[in-house]
Amino acid sequence: MKNVLWFLIGVIGGFVAAHFMNKDPRGQELFAEIDARIAEFTGILGEAYRAQEARLTDAPAPASAPAVTPAATASDD
Repeated sequence: MKNVLWFLIGVIGGFVAAHFMNKDPRGQELFAEIDARIAEFTGILGEAYRAQEARLTDAPAPASAPAVTPAATASDD
């Protein structure tokens, strides 16, 4: 329970610090740069996902495997 409390204090402290940083023009520039980098990263991931999805859906379906029949069993003749 103590760890959860410290985690919550850290998250709340981070939000408070970000709020104060956003009031400063330098902080706004920093957040704009971070936002641009995140947008670029997510754009690259989305592009790669769509390319992979297109590659997988456009690929010809694999030829169905020939039917495998069980080997003939020796009969008692």
